[in-house]
Amino acid sequence: MSHLFYQTGQRRPVLDQARGVYMWDLDGKRYLDGSSGAMVCNIGHSNPRVLDAMRRQMEKSTFGYRLHFETEASESLAARTAALCPDGMNKVYFVSGGSEAVESAIKLARQHALAVGQGARWKVISRAPSYHGCTLGALAITGYAPLSEPFAPMMRAMPKIPAPRAYLDGLDPADPATGVHYAAMLEAEIIAQGTESVLAFIVEPIGGASTGALVPPVGYMQAVQDICRRYGVLLILDEVMTGAGRTGRFLGLEHWGLSPDIVVLSKGFAAGYVPLGAIAARDDLVGAVLKGGGFQHGFTYAGNPLACAAGAAVIDEIARLGLVQNAEMMGHALRARLDGLMARHPIIGDVRGKGLLMAFELMADHDTKAPLPARLNAHQRLVDIAYEMGLIIYSRRTRDGVEGDHIMVCPPLIVTEAHLDEITDTLDAALTRLVDELALSEMV
Repeated sequence: MSHLFYQTGQRRPVLDQARGVYMWDLDGKRYLDGSSGAMVCNIGHSNPRVLDAMRRQMEKSTFGYRLHFETEASESLAARTAALCPDGMNKVYFVSGGSEAVESAIKLARQHALAVGQGARWKVISRAPSYHGCTLGALAITGYAPLSEPFAPMMRAMPKIPAPRAYLDGLDPADPATGVHYAAMLEAEIIAQGTESVLAFIVEPIGGASTGALVPPVGYMQAVQDICRRYGVLLILDEVMTGAGRTGRFLGLEHWGLSPDIVVLSKGFAAGYVPLGAIAARDDLVGAVLKGGGFQHGFTYAGNPLACAAGAAVIDEIARLGLVQNAEMMGHALRARLDGLMARHPIIGDVRGKGLLMAFELMADHDTKAPLPARLNAHQRLVDIAYEMGLIIYSRRTRDGVEGDHIMVCPPLIVTEAHLDEITDTLDAALTRLVDELALSEMV
């Protein structure tokens, strides 16, 4: 019996220990963490330098309320974070996770509009599908029906535009015209909503779990930034999943040289060692809010010194171990292996991603991109089969959360070629078993 409850009643073995890319249950069975938890454990488990930094901070203090004290740990991490962001983004606000960070970002955007006399701006445009968090404010900008619809009467849903899923729409993502096509949807929505009422556009530079590591078409990200500038709309980049080196750059925005107004961080930012998230914002934006009466928002654990000490140590380890570079190099190697699996398994209809944020989508028809019947629940079954075989992977449904099974393959950034071989071999065996078990060979 367990007194805990989470999303479902499914039980898993009790975790005993974790080291590097591996985890062990109490029976001694070993698992390769092929998804970094929920794309969190970027530097691997039980890094001794991070644990030492946490011990040193614990010997000094574990809590200092931000209205009573400044702390060396929070100031140090804020400086490190600002240095890794685009020029002019020198203000950092700490929280305990991704949903809190998104809430903070949209509240900061709104208070900035009020501070500069643009109180009519309150609408935050996002994409569908998308996922930006589970609090009511974050759900209002999330485009993932199974998660948001139950709470629709309790929140004010925000406008959405289609995510640039060129592979489903029969468009070439390498053609600049495709990027322009999808970016034009943002401009059209801003105009339809009323240019004076749109506050911000929030987007993941590379899609996370809702779209399965969706890389935008050529020119798309630059175009949406230009559109936001044209209409005075703040650009918020949700780097909860793409940040901290995951895509082969410290921030996903670096792939396109973007200069957003607000960046949202969490997950790999503290790599699972403690709950931690952050927003980084332009100096002038924060300055206007503080001058206008202060940021009317806060969390008790904002800037917790133990969390910040861990976060700073994680950033140091990413640099010391060259993990951004390793993510790019191993990402190419992982992509080649997943492409090989697609060639051997017709059930795989698409492989996509950047760095070590990779995914493949299961389909009934490789050419038409028809999804597998939702009733098969193939994505969850593949997760369970792989788990039995000692590989942890992560899955969601790409097409509005109701169909379109995809699997995230996102190991820690310390992964080696040997680890990738182990992941690939296990996936190969798990896919074969899935096809046999669900009689999918007759379907594809």
